[in-house]
Amino acid sequence: MPAGSLNALERSALFVATLTSFMGPFMISAVNVALPAIQTDLALDAVQLSWIATAYLLAVAVVLLPAGQLADIHGRKRVFTLGLLIYTAASTLAAAAGGAPWLLGCRIMQGVGAGMFITTGMAILTSIFPSHKRGRAIGIYVAAVYVGLSVGPFAGGLLVEQFGWRSIFLLMLPLGAGSIGLTLAFLKGEWSAGREQRFDFGGSLLYGAAIVTLIYGITILPAPNGIGLAGIGLAGLLVFFHQQHRAIHPLFEVGLFINNRTFAYSSLAALLNYSATFALTFLMSLYLQYAKGLSPQAAGLLLMAQPVMMALFSPLAGRLSDRIEPRLLASAGMGLTVLGMAVFTRLEPETGLVGIVATLMLLGFGFALFSSPNMSAIMGSVSKAKYGIASGAVATMRLVGQMLSMAMATVVLALLVGRQVIGPENLDRFLMSIRIVFALSALLCAVGLFFSLYRGRLRNP
Repeated sequence: MPAGSLNALERSALFVATLTSFMGPFMISAVNVALPAIQTDLALDAVQLSWIATAYLLAVAVVLLPAGQLADIHGRKRVFTLGLLIYTAASTLAAAAGGAPWLLGCRIMQGVGAGMFITTGMAILTSIFPSHKRGRAIGIYVAAVYVGLSVGPFAGGLLVEQFGWRSIFLLMLPLGAGSIGLTLAFLKGEWSAGREQRFDFGGSLLYGAAIVTLIYGITILPAPNGIGLAGIGLAGLLVFFHQQHRAIHPLFEVGLFINNRTFAYSSLAALLNYSATFALTFLMSLYLQYAKGLSPQAAGLLLMAQPVMMALFSPLAGRLSDRIEPRLLASAGMGLTVLGMAVFTRLEPETGLVGIVATLMLLGFGFALFSSPNMSAIMGSVSKAKYGIASGAVATMRLVGQMLSMAMATVVLALLVGRQVIGPENLDRFLMSIRIVFALSALLCAVGLFFSLYRGRLRNP
């Protein structure tokens, strides 16, 4: 997007939103690399270590929808700035953590802040950019997410090796403070739907309890209590949807799913896409190290082929969606994802690295072609008054899809490999596990392709 084609407000909004969309994914992937160093330094057990990552995701999931409604009522810039402030302060405090409780508390607060600026960043962009520029802006925004995911492991490993794990959290201080300063200095004005709405406290509590129970249950699958908790969480969400359908000022616009086919089908396509693809890096990292014998550094370098393609082509896909019907571009991307997943169902120890890299590049291109146009279709299908709620709903779909993807991989591995160290004696069962997961992923994407194709036109002929 040429800088000259944007006014000062559009440039400022795009820069700040892009920077914050980079920060969250970067922190997730960088912290994953730092977990062994954190475990050694703070003497954490395996359960505590797993919650360093999970606590953040849970907090984001709980906050997304309430923050979207608060932003629509009180102002999106106000909630966005407050979220940045909380996130920056929590990151700085995490760098001084002396034990598990402190670090977990900081990770929860990080998730609260991230949920606030994630759900409002997209809403602010959609409020500022006119429809003929929106796809390009969203494409750049999505590209920054993928850049964060791809840079995180390498930069995180470098920071841990040179300066220790605390440096990853300290890095958020200048990035967060800079984002706050730019927001206050250059994003003049405010965007809201009006104060005639009221915040849905009851719905927020019900939603938070249901999503925490669901995601916690998923993280401990296939244990029996995990199945029970996941079932209770799903039941709670059904009660929540029923309550929201009757609420005067709903936290979640059920009507968007009932009366807006473009929004509903686009959101379901996003849910299925993330459910099918998020575990790919996790599974391929294990495959490259256990089946191909690569070092962690070499495996990470090879896996960068996918997010690099996402970062390169997301802006182009977003720009094309301003001229071409988004459902066509997104459906083409979903189709390429089905093809890539189908190729990976034939993985063997002898599979060549060139073929693996080519398939990862194909999947990265497919993800880029799907994500930006799909998001453009979602945000373009709702009124300005609903931008915050719509953005929060889509972010929730993405997060739940990611958790479902990891749950699917965990369950299949647990059933076929069990609680054993992966090695030569069970490599065949491990390979069968990842083939099954990739086959299920291809099936999920095929179902998502139906929703993507039949979502309806965003623009009139």
